[in-house]
Amino acid sequence: MKAAAAFLLVLGCLAVSHAWRCSEAPRLSYALQIDAGMGMVVATDAYRRAYFLSGRSWYRLGTTALKHVSVGPAGTWGTDTSNRVHKLVAGNFKRSTGLTMQQVDAGGAGQLVGSRPSNYLAYCLREQYALPYTGVGGIGWSYLSRALKYFSCGPLYGCWGVDTSSRVFLTRAMAPTTCRTSGWIYVSGIAMKMVEVGTDGNVFGVSTAGKLYQRLGISSRSPQGTTWRLVPMCMTVQHVSYDLRQLWVVTTSRMVMTCIH
Repeated sequence: MKAAAAFLLVLGCLAVSHAWRCSEAPRLSYALQIDAGMGMVVATDAYRRAYFLSGRSWYRLGTTALKHVSVGPAGTWGTDTSNRVHKLVAGNFKRSTGLTMQQVDAGGAGQLVGSRPSNYLAYCLREQYALPYTGVGGIGWSYLSRALKYFSCGPLYGCWGVDTSSRVFLTRAMAPTTCRTSGWIYVSGIAMKMVEVGTDGNVFGVSTAGKLYQRLGISSRSPQGTTWRLVPMCMTVQHVSYDLRQLWVVTTSRMVMTCIH
């Protein structure tokens, strides 16, 4: 019965997604969060298990319990339920020393960014620390003078984040060697609970109401874009990621969907 209901929901999404053609992704029960980058797709479930997608099957990624996982040029990193930061090294996650983070993103040009628990202060880990880290020794985070509850970077047009008031901000550039930014720009419009940046510069956001949006008009001259466009979905959305022209969506009912334009 549950499988039939899920199939009908997917058919509904196919009917309303217009320019995006969506289908159910390989099934991952109780999916919580997903991240795509460097041709890889990783995810976590409600039991705090991390997975990677290979073909049509999900496989366990390490043995560490993680609530959030991210893959990109900086490697594969995650945070556990105690907000400790881990990096995937030789097939398993190694815990780093230093600051705790409630969410990290590895999608930039080599740097790792993160948001602290409780106060949501934003930090950046320079590429010279992030890339070679093997789980041994300390790592030094750089404070970015910004509070963000969700933070995502891309290699082309900088980083996007959502503050504690669900407002969206962009920094046009972040130097991976120094973590210096070009200053922050407020992106007016829709209150978001998260935004994700793809490697090609595309930006998607999930509103506080659980609706999915794409940012239009992004270019090197206008990295903040021009407007938000609704991507119609038949279910409310929990999390989203985008890589290589493919959109990955986790719904609030814990279903994983994949969409192509």
